[in-house]
Amino acid sequence: MGKTVKKQRPVNLDLSTIRFPVTAISSILHRVTGVITLVALAILLWLLGLSLSSPEGFQHAATIMDGFFAKFIMWGILTALAYHAVSGIRHMLMDFGYLAETLQAGSRSAEVAIGITVVLSILAGVLVW
Repeated sequence: MGKTVKKQRPVNLDLSTIRFPVTAISSILHRVTGVITLVALAILLWLLGLSLSSPEGFQHAATIMDGFFAKFIMWGILTALAYHAVSGIRHMLMDFGYLAETLQAGSRSAEVAIGITVVLSILAGVLVW
């Protein structure tokens, strides 16, 4: 009847040996930071609502923001938002034709976006602390 074909494909089960190109890392980070930004919106709206509810609510929100953990979370939110915005601008520049659609231009613009985010992340740390 039908022949069975034995596929002789290599299988790599050691995920630590796989190297993603910078463009893939940039794309994955853009998606992850989008989800983080969405979750952060809920946290920030809750904190805003608490601070506007009453003078005691404002004091409670200020007390929450005095802790190291809250400052660390706020720094993470700002870093995620910065990367998502910078990467979004990168994508818009590519869509409008200001950046060439080549592997070299994509890799270079991804590296630049990550570099800008590192600087913005440091500035966010200075702002938060």
